[in-house]
Amino acid sequence: LPTSLSLNNTSFLEQLEELEKMFQEDHYPDNEKRREIAAVVGVTPQRIMVWFQNRRAKWRKSEKLSVKGNKKYPTSSA
Repeated sequence: LPTSLSLNNTSFLEQLEELEKMFQEDHYPDNEKRREIAAVVGVTPQRIMVWFQNRRAKWRKSEKLSVKGNKKYPTSSA
């Protein structure tokens, strides 16, 4: 494995960690917040916007799945 690849991987994982942290704080960052995040992560605000769109879609999907899962196994004995 080339060292440049592993270095890129590390920074990618750090970027991802930072983005996930921001997502926990706010699912809908405004323009200014996106620019701040972009500066920290080192990509364009456009990339941040797209990442958040995709992340919200993933979040909604997992929310739906967890709700479905709860309906399959109701807690009441009715």
